[in-house]
Amino acid sequence: MTTAADPIEVLRRRTSEKWTAHPDDVLPMFVAEMDYGLAPAIQVALREAIETGDTGYVNPHDTRAAAAFAGFAADAWDWSPAPDRMAYTTDVSVVIVESLRRLISPGDGVVITPPVYPPFFDLVPEAGGTVVEVPLLDEADAYRLDVDGIDRALAAGAKAVLLCNPHNPLGLVHDRATLARLSHVVARHGAFVVSDEIHAPLTHAGTRFTPYLSVSEEARDHGIAAESGSKAFNLAGLKTAMFAAASEPMAALIRSLPGEVSARTGLFGLIATREGFGASRDWLSSTIAAIESNVALLDAQLAEKLPAVRWRRPEASYLAWLDLRALDWGADPAAYALEQARVALVRGLDFGSQGAGFARMNLACAPGMVIEAVDRLSAAASAGSR
Repeated sequence: MTTAADPIEVLRRRTSEKWTAHPDDVLPMFVAEMDYGLAPAIQVALREAIETGDTGYVNPHDTRAAAAFAGFAADAWDWSPAPDRMAYTTDVSVVIVESLRRLISPGDGVVITPPVYPPFFDLVPEAGGTVVEVPLLDEADAYRLDVDGIDRALAAGAKAVLLCNPHNPLGLVHDRATLARLSHVVARHGAFVVSDEIHAPLTHAGTRFTPYLSVSEEARDHGIAAESGSKAFNLAGLKTAMFAAASEPMAALIRSLPGEVSARTGLFGLIATREGFGASRDWLSSTIAAIESNVALLDAQLAEKLPAVRWRRPEASYLAWLDLRALDWGADPAAYALEQARVALVRGLDFGSQGAGFARMNLACAPGMVIEAVDRLSAAASAGSR
């Protein structure tokens, strides 16, 4: 099986944000949505649902999607979450907010690690907490969690850590040793972790993803994971994600959630999640291979045409974190890229102040779009230097 982007004329018939936010002369490489068609098993299941009028309310006690995810996790990561310690909801953001509401008291500090997924800055106060920033350490060859900084933040009173694992926008996969050390620090302070693992199924070949709840007994005692197939199988609009716990106290917290938290799950999302993790692994493997090919292509294109642009190849997902500071396009180079190159990127500042001069590019597209994007950005850079 080979995964390829849908033809541009098909993509432009889509009505999602990616394809309607900008005019047709703009290359849409911003929001995290893939240009690939749905996995065949998912298409079949959704067509059958439409044909039978299966468009009603979700049954929150239907464990088939949770079991499919658990089987995938066991095979891919050697982690076997128990479906009876999982629950469904609309999306990962809801997992985060509803978990934090029950783990912290109003006003408590919640650590986030910028540059990081922009909604984290809003989800913490939505849950009643206060954002405490402990930026990633930017070292010569890689980023990594500042575990000592998190330790200090928890010692100063923060009560939880909102972990991005793998880390968006960097595609950084935190290693087991770092996560285990984090779990010891969190346990020592009597704090909690909510781990957003939405990009984990898109971990690249040669990299080992470690679920947070698998690293130690301490992590299992104080952690809740947010799991979903929405990034791996391009299902964001179908609205399904999962709470996962690995200890009885955390499972009891999940069971205490109001019934409406699960009832708002999208039935089509639940069907697609089940078919994705249960019957679409070959499609996922070929999709990861297509993404890895585009990563290598971008690396080569930048080296040839925009050598001043720095980046570190991601270990998961399809997002490229581009350091455009050498181009002198200001703190928000995405705005310049849109205006001068007609390439839509996500502005780095949305990920925190550490993103000044950066932008995020979506590589889940046709190889030709990657080439054209670099050509346009290179032309804009050349024009601006005259």
